[in-house]
Amino acid sequence: MMATPQRPLSPHWQVYKPQITTVLSILHRATGIVLAVGAFALAAWLLAIGASEETYAQVSGYVASWPGKLLLAACSWCLFYHLCNGIRHLFWDAGKGFEIKQFYASGWVVVVVSFVLTGGLWAGILTRTGGL
Repeated sequence: MMATPQRPLSPHWQVYKPQITTVLSILHRATGIVLAVGAFALAAWLLAIGASEETYAQVSGYVASWPGKLLLAACSWCLFYHLCNGIRHLFWDAGKGFEIKQFYASGWVVVVVSFVLTGGLWAGILTRTGGL
C-alpha cells in the first residue's frame, strides 16, 4: 500500500490566494458570532436593569466608558455589515448579481456602506452625548 503524500485539502490557504468573496464570507460568519455574543451582553444589561440600581449603574458605567463605546461601535459595525451582506445574499437568492464584476462590486458596496452607516450612527450618538 502506498503512503498518501501530505498535502493540503482543497481549497486551502496555501493553495488559493484569498479573494474578496472569501474574506467577506468569513466576515459574515464572524459578525454573526459577534452579534450572538452581543445579544447575550444586551440580555445581561437588561438583567442588570431589573437586578438593582447599583448593578445597573455599574453596567452603565462600563458601557459609557471609552472601551465600552469602542466595543459598542464594533458591534454596531458588525450589525450593519451583517445586515448589508444579508441583503446582498437576498439579491443572490433572487438570481441577481452572479457576474464576477457584480460579485466584487457588491462586496465593496457592502464594506463601504457598513462603515458609512456605522460612522453616521456614531456621529449622531456622539453629537447627542457630547463625545467620548
